[in-house]
Amino acid sequence: MERILLRCVPSLLKPGLLQALSRYSSSSSSSQFNVPLSSAEVARPVGVCSMMRLPVQASSAGLDAAFVGVPLDIGTSNRPGSRFGPRHIRAESSLLRAYNGGTRAAPFESLMVADIGDINVNLYDLKKSCKMIRNSFKEIVSTGCIPLTLGGDHTITYPILQTMAEKYGPVGLVHIDAHSDTSDIVLGEKICHGTPFRRCVDEGLLDCKRVVQIGLRGSTYEPDGYLWSREQGFRVVSGQDCWLRSLAPLMKEVRQQMGDGPVYISFDIDGLDPAFAPGTGTPEIAGLQPSQALEIIRGCQGMKIIGCDLVEVSPPYDTSGNTALTAANLLFEMLCVLPNVKYY
Repeated sequence: MERILLRCVPSLLKPGLLQALSRYSSSSSSSQFNVPLSSAEVARPVGVCSMMRLPVQASSAGLDAAFVGVPLDIGTSNRPGSRFGPRHIRAESSLLRAYNGGTRAAPFESLMVADIGDINVNLYDLKKSCKMIRNSFKEIVSTGCIPLTLGGDHTITYPILQTMAEKYGPVGLVHIDAHSDTSDIVLGEKICHGTPFRRCVDEGLLDCKRVVQIGLRGSTYEPDGYLWSREQGFRVVSGQDCWLRSLAPLMKEVRQQMGDGPVYISFDIDGLDPAFAPGTGTPEIAGLQPSQALEIIRGCQGMKIIGCDLVEVSPPYDTSGNTALTAANLLFEMLCVLPNVKYY
């Protein structure tokens, strides 16, 4: 697999750090699963910059779930920079802890999880990058591992879903975004971050009656910018439909819509209002609140989730780091709703 890994070389670590890591390893040795480093034992700025400071390994073999980065942004149409998203999300994820205080989920007592580094991409060739992503994800899913992907622009979801559909058949989709990403051709090209779900429909990758798009808003190219989605059978929930209300009732309906079939979650960070997530390429005003994002993801508990992604974090426009921090939290929430996660 073509992947760039974050590696930790023990001989280069300071003796004090080695001792601290040794003490923490001993205290965690009773668990049969990987456990994130605790800031009560090892200071947050210390150690290798992996997702939640989890162990890093070279492949998905032996894992139930894995965090994997896809640092690609040459499919973007406005502000670039999401190629740096994975490393900044990882850096901000050092604040996260092992348990979900809101839902009492205990993913690290339930699943073997690690960070498997980044997929290599060709920053001069978008189509070749899609092929590289597709081949790498074939290896990941062949081991039975559920990928939680750190983007990268939304182009990456297209080759990932090609892999998912190859294994599972047409999949259901919970898509959170300001944009439908169903354009056919943009600037003469059929592949970019504005077209992934059009290509997925073209290739039969989606079970269209089990697709929901939540948070769509902003100016559009036609009077009804979401007509094509509805014509395919997608459920479209506009951003305006979400204003000033809980989305828990919506997610009850979505769970019924998804049924027992395989489901993929794709979360574009611009689904959130830019007041909360300014570090993105195509921000649109009047978006979702972070609490609503939690309601959506937590509402996916019980679905047969086969993979997730969080895309379009652009660190150059994220001066406070809060966009990347929010993204890290949302990825943790996705981990918490995977099948077989234990709850207290």
